[in-house]
This record gives sequence, structure tokens and C-alpha cells, in this order.
Amino acid sequence: MYFVNHLNPTTMSLTLRTDFGCTEAVIDDDCGLKRFYEVANILSDDLDVNFNHKTDDFDSLMWDFSFKGHILTLHYNIYTGISIYPRKFREAPRKDNDAVVEVAHFLEGKLLIHTANRLAS
Repeated sequence: MYFVNHLNPTTMSLTLRTDFGCTEAVIDDDCGLKRFYEVANILSDDLDVNFNHKTDDFDSLMWDFSFKGHILTLHYNIYTGISIYPRKFREAPRKDNDAVVEVAHFLEGKLLIHTANRLAS
């Protein structure tokens, strides 16, 4: 099953999709490593997330974290950008997928504020 749901298509490119068998939130599909670290810092500072397993490859970063008891992955790839998905991927229960959506909605608001502050300064 594949669907695209733009959380707020007039302001950001944040997208939800299910083409990998789980809910994946595409935070930014055209960005650099700096944006990844911005997202990681927001999760860490504002949601008190700790990244407990980090895999850093040549062209990808995969950082696992727990959000309300659900293990999620913050993923960066130089070709596809930043996304968040359940660590269990295809075997993820519905509640893990719902947690992805909750984090995505939170990030959408935070990233809009960060962007507005950057533009204002």
C-alpha cells in the first residue's frame, strides 16, 4: 500500500508514506547533514530523546531512539534526505506507526519556528 499525506503542503515538504510496509515520515527530502543535526537536536532538547544506537555509514546515518516506549529510527541519506520510521519496520505494530506520526507532527511545528527565526534574523 502506498499513500502520500502532506501534513501541511503549503509550508513544508513533510510527508507520510507507507510504501515500505510501515509509516515513514519524510522530514526533508532535499537537505544536508546540518538539517539532520537540527532535527536530532530538536528531538533531544524538546522531547528529551536519547539516541541509544547510532550507525554512521558513508552516505547514511541511522540513529535509534525511544519515544513513549516505541523504538523509532531517525534516518539520513545523502540521496533521500531525512526520515523517521519504526525500528521494527514491516513488523511494526500500529502503535509504533502512530508514534511516527506524532513525532512528525511535533517536528513540523518546531521546524517551522526554526525556519521563521532564521529568516527573521
